[in-house]
Amino acid sequence: MSNVEIPEITEKLLAAKQTKGLSFADLEKILERDEVWIASLFYRQAAASVDEASKLLHALDLPQDLIPELTAYPTKGLGPIVPTDPLIYRFYEIMQVYGMPMKDIIQEKFGDGIMSAIDFTLDIEKIEDPKGDRVKVIMNGKFLPYKKW
Repeated sequence: MSNVEIPEITEKLLAAKQTKGLSFADLEKILERDEVWIASLFYRQAAASVDEASKLLHALDLPQDLIPELTAYPTKGLGPIVPTDPLIYRFYEIMQVYGMPMKDIIQEKFGDGIMSAIDFTLDIEKIEDPKGDRVKVIMNGKFLPYKKW
């Protein structure tokens, strides 16, 4: 079990989603936003427009008085520095092992800078494989060079 503190609204949204038998992919069709972005909204890592919040709450049969909470600018970042949830920890482990190699290769190709997490998309795909299904994670961020002044 993870030691991440889940916001109350997240618990309400997840419970309503489960009760309605909806997936994030189902909500993607309703909101016309990517399923990963919708999941980040559930966990208060993104802010919805009033229209997006209204559509989501309607789809989940939740009261419209939750709109202000879904449209408020969130404080980003969840949980401890080292995550304890096994799936999330594996991403932390990937960064421990491959973070510096990724940094070197990105900087060889682009120069001194970073990949934006603001101008960014994240897609998750299931790749069927007879030896065991695979998870494909695609991170796509704008390169931002460090400037000199």
